[in-house]
Amino acid sequence: MTQMAQEEIVSNTKTVMQGLEALRVEHVTLMNNLAEGSKTDPDKMEIVKKNMENIELGLSEAQVIVMLFAHLQNIEAEKQKLRTQVKRLCQENVWLRDELAITQQKLQASEQSVAQLEEEKKHLEFMASVKKYDEIQENEDNLEKSRTDPVVELFPEDEAEERNNMSPTPPNQFANHANAGYEIPARLRTLHNLVIQYASQGRYEVAVPLCKQALEDLEKTSGHDHPDVATMLNILALVYRDQNKYKEAANLLNDALTIREKTLGENHPAVAATLNNLAVLYGKRGKYKDAEPLCKRALEIRENVLGKSHPDVAKQLNNLALLCQNQAKYEEVEMYYKRALEIYEMKLGGDDPNVAKTLNNLASCYLKQGKYKEAEMLYKEVLTRAHEREFGAINGENKPIWQVAEEREENKLKNRENTPYGEYGGWHKAAKVDSPTVTTTLKNLGALYRRQGKYEAADTLEDCALRSKKEALDLVKQSKVLGVSDDNKRQKSGNSKDDNDDHNKRVHK
Repeated sequence: MTQMAQEEIVSNTKTVMQGLEALRVEHVTLMNNLAEGSKTDPDKMEIVKKNMENIELGLSEAQVIVMLFAHLQNIEAEKQKLRTQVKRLCQENVWLRDELAITQQKLQASEQSVAQLEEEKKHLEFMASVKKYDEIQENEDNLEKSRTDPVVELFPEDEAEERNNMSPTPPNQFANHANAGYEIPARLRTLHNLVIQYASQGRYEVAVPLCKQALEDLEKTSGHDHPDVATMLNILALVYRDQNKYKEAANLLNDALTIREKTLGENHPAVAATLNNLAVLYGKRGKYKDAEPLCKRALEIRENVLGKSHPDVAKQLNNLALLCQNQAKYEEVEMYYKRALEIYEMKLGGDDPNVAKTLNNLASCYLKQGKYKEAEMLYKEVLTRAHEREFGAINGENKPIWQVAEEREENKLKNRENTPYGEYGGWHKAAKVDSPTVTTTLKNLGALYRRQGKYEAADTLEDCALRSKKEALDLVKQSKVLGVSDDNKRQKSGNSKDDNDDHNKRVHK
């Protein structure tokens, strides 16, 4: 039965209903007349009643037909809606299959790249082990190359520290990078955390569209010149920076800087954070002259807001010193590092990791100027403090690693086995050599010894640094095994806070 036939049936049914309604009125009138007559005819009354019952039955059946037609129309509308949904789901399924195929291709390409990089890494490690036996001049050249200090970031609250093997920015850093001095609104927090998670995993194809969609929505609801927009611009800039898209990141940071200056004021901590991020970005591109005034302005804001003796001011001084060092402004570099040291030691104490970090950076500055004695003293100071922190005061029986190395150098002609490695083999475990700063100090002092012709002392320190690295890798493997076998207790309780704290403390030369 076609749709047109259904409509005709309903139309005819409604016409019949009208006729039946008219008949019912006539029969009611007829019954009233018969009831009022002097002589009531029972037969006629019975006939009229039966007719009334038939009329009522006809009306009921007609109403059922009309209601059934309305119900069928609703069902048809629902069917159309379901067909549309099925069609949309089929289209989405096709799109997802295409995305899955593309992702699988990318994964296969990534796995091939990882395999190739592993082979290259093994080759480089082999070449590095061979270089230690090369001529002195070659070692000196390698030392100079190792002293090329990139502009690294020392603000955990503003900018991620230099990442090993170009790994993505850790999630516990992203939140603070873009928003120092400005609290993220609750309505943005979920999206903000999603972007952080995807970016930290290197899933930029998801993080970037999320940021862009958030920016579009924010600009529609709040306008372009709003602090929330500046927050998302900062986050997107850091995602682009992790992809080495420095030009796009710089444009976004400049835009965020303009918005924050306009809405929060030129001396707000969030403005200093954006200035620092922009300065670091310029430093990565080798634009040290452009980065330096931005870093100085960030320093001025922090001094005005936090005071000249605040630890964050010292961190900004470290950044400024690194920029100046790349421009060979060594007098300014020494001044900034020494001032940062004073702040750290006064506010955080001599055992704070930032003290060792800054001492190591200052020693690097001395090396570039050829002040080898001053650099050596600072390296020894870092190692001595690490030793005293774990083993107590220095004495004849309790010696730091550099003294052991120099004694081995003195005794090498008498008996190479006279001072066995076992006497200080545990030093790298207990003296916190898994700290990148102390490990770097071991390597730097070892290279300095090698420059001086003290090869036995250099081998001692470099061997200790290599053992510390191996020990750290073994601990990671062991923790992975325990995490699977111990009823997933470690996965439930986790060490995320400790891991985050350890990452925040990591420092690079």
